[in-house]
Order: sequence, then structure tokens, then C-alpha cells
Amino acid sequence: MPAPAPAQGSKENVQRSETQTTQQINKDLHKRDELLLTPDEMRIKEAFQDRNWNEVKTADSWVIFKVMAEFVEGFDKLAQIGPCVSIFGSARTKSENPYYKMAEEIAAKLVRHGYGVITGGGPGIMEAGNKGAYEQGGKSVGLNIKLPFEQHSNVYIDPDKNINFDFFFVRKVMFVKYAQGFVVMPGGMGTLDELFEALTLIQTKKIARFPIVLVGKAYWKGLLDWIVNTMLNEEHNINPEDMKLISLVDTPTEAVKVIDDFYDKYLMKPNF
Repeated sequence: MPAPAPAQGSKENVQRSETQTTQQINKDLHKRDELLLTPDEMRIKEAFQDRNWNEVKTADSWVIFKVMAEFVEGFDKLAQIGPCVSIFGSARTKSENPYYKMAEEIAAKLVRHGYGVITGGGPGIMEAGNKGAYEQGGKSVGLNIKLPFEQHSNVYIDPDKNINFDFFFVRKVMFVKYAQGFVVMPGGMGTLDELFEALTLIQTKKIARFPIVLVGKAYWKGLLDWIVNTMLNEEHNINPEDMKLISLVDTPTEAVKVIDDFYDKYLMKPNF
């Protein structure tokens, strides 16, 4: 008897099965590779992935609501705090560091002179600022940011003035909107960000010309020299008048005096 003919389509079925197997293997490998990615690598990868319009609307809508919620909470809690000074500085500064002691003393003096104190709510210089204000019975505000490292609320913040943020830009609005002056202690990238945010808003007249005090001449000298020599004199990217927005001091007494003298010009005093 002749051998039976192969079933029609069997070759195609084998090819289809092999293709499906290959696709499944590739899919499994892709999942495995994704599991090996760090969170930063996942964020970079996601930035290049196409999303449909429904995914875009859903994700962005939730972000909008979260941003609105943070603004509402911040405005609600800070609207009645009265005249305050924001103190910026490093979260890494230890309590035995001289700058920690200076920040604590500056905050204490500010409270005795009628001001409340706003900090980023975390450890280091922020803790020192809140501690100085708290121990003098003044208003002690903490604008904490949720981070995977370094940041946690310190214990010297008034319970009703401790606010947690997910978004840096919302937090910076609160720093600036409710402060009548800025004291900038030695710090890192975040401190520089806050310093230049305040400078930019004053330079562009988006906010009033509140005093900005840099504490620590040795620490800030290199940055200020570069601003003057390169930004101003060589490239003319700023005006000479812009340098008058900054006061550079070395002691707590000098720092508070800059703020007092500024408001004395306008015959203005804190009201609590």
C-alpha cells in the first residue's frame, strides 16, 4: 500500500508552533530583563515607550489631582503663620558641626525678633532651624519631602505645621510664598536649587525683594567669585545690580541683623 500522504497544513502548523514558541521565549526573556533593571533604568525605559491616549489621560489626571491636593494642604496650613524666614541647608550636617549650631542660634534669634521659621523639615541644618525656633516657643514649620534616603521629619516641628510633599516644585512654592526672608546655610544640590529659585524669582520680580543671606564666607566664596568673574564680568549673563540681592555674613548676629535692617527701612515689624 502507498504511504499515507502527510496531513494538509501540518508543515504550517509546525512553523506556527515554532514561531509561537520563539515569541514566548522572547517575551519571557524581556520580562526577565525588566526584572533586572534598577528603578532608574525602568524610568528611563518607560520614558521611551509609546502610550495610548487613555493611558496618558489616566496617569496625568492622577498627577494633577495629587499636585492640587498638595497645594491645597500647603495653602490651608500656612495661610495664617505670619512673618517667617526660610532657612535652607544640608540634611547631612551633624549636630556637632559649627554650622548646625549657627543655624540653631539664627532660628532662636529670629524667633526672639518676632519671626517664625520655615525649613525643609528634615535632619541636619533643617533640624537645627526647627530646634532653635521650637525651643524659643516660636512658630516652627517643616516642609518635608518624601525621598528614598536622607529625608525624614525632625521632632522640632509644630504638629499642625508639618507638611509632607511628593513634588519638589510644590514644596518650593511654599518656601517662597510664605517667607519674608531667606537664610542659606552651607548645603548641597538641594540648597543651591532653593537659593537660585529665590534669586530668580526676585530678579524677575515675580516676588518682592526679600533679603537673601548666605552664612559662611569661606563656604560661599568660591561660588560668588565664579558668579562675579564668569557670569557677570566675562559673559555678562547677569547685571551688577543682581549681586546686591545677596548678603554674605559669618555669624548668627550678622544674619539676623540683615533681615532686621531690611525691614527697618520700611518701618515694618513682625506682628507676633
